[in-house]
Amino acid sequence: MVGVRSAGGKAEFRHEALIYQGRRGFLEGSAPFIRRGLGAGEPVLVVVAGHKIEWLREELGDEAEDVFFEDMADAGANPGRLINRWRQFARSHADAPGLRGIGEPASPDRSAEALDECSRHEALLNLAFEADRHLRLLCPYDAAVLSPAVVAEAHRTHPVVVENGGAHPSDVYANAAGTLDGALPDAPGDAIELEFGAGDLRAIRMFAEDHGRAHELSVTDLENLVFAAGELAANSVQHGGGHGTIAVWGGVGSAVLEVRDEGVIRDPLVGRLKPRADGCRGRGLWLVEQLCDLVQIRSGPEGTVVRAHTGANGPRACAPS
Repeated sequence: MVGVRSAGGKAEFRHEALIYQGRRGFLEGSAPFIRRGLGAGEPVLVVVAGHKIEWLREELGDEAEDVFFEDMADAGANPGRLINRWRQFARSHADAPGLRGIGEPASPDRSAEALDECSRHEALLNLAFEADRHLRLLCPYDAAVLSPAVVAEAHRTHPVVVENGGAHPSDVYANAAGTLDGALPDAPGDAIELEFGAGDLRAIRMFAEDHGRAHELSVTDLENLVFAAGELAANSVQHGGGHGTIAVWGGVGSAVLEVRDEGVIRDPLVGRLKPRADGCRGRGLWLVEQLCDLVQIRSGPEGTVVRAHTGANGPRACAPS
């Protein structure tokens, strides 16, 4: 890729955070990036909010016809689905000299849990691509509306930061290793828990259905909650020591389902990449990511916890996606 090849001519993944303010800053940072890619014959995929797509179409004029646009509200409502989308984009342009992308997952209307998952997504991108393709990915962060903590995380998850008209290496870049640590906060005191073993999978689904109905989930959200309960519990039985604990909590129209076990997930990208057709490992978590509004996975020596959000507690704080 032009401007992205390493000194030895090998492929390089360049992951940059664009720190900007407002419409003008967004366009000044993203439009030239797109134009340089188009000029080099590189396919460009832009995944941002719908109104920002319109900004870019207006700014680029006829050049916008050569850009692939996707609304973040669709492609990345659950940020756990985004890495696979970038992989699909790379595979569909295997013969291109290089690729460019703009992805802006963090927005002020995301819940705190979803913003945390956006940060993990950015960290995992550094593992998902490394240097297997000439891919340059620019991730905008609007410092005018995002909290200082979210902007600070962008510096930690991107090796290069673009701000004030220039690019420079991040002084606090931690790759993935330093950004994936940390446990989830404890479940609330009103969470309903149930321990389970190998013979309890049907009872687990009934448990999830009963409590999903109590939270007045929509038909679709209820079906997804019950499916997630079955898949996650089955994973615990097969890979997590043969048993685990399930808990459910939430509000009217929303629910969080948590499954804990003693297993350890070795692959930090599990659930975010579509499993091979001839493979089965990771398929359950992949399906849960596709169906639920937000999925949080934490795993370490003490075990694994997975939280699946459905309804209004999903990736947007104000409404289900």
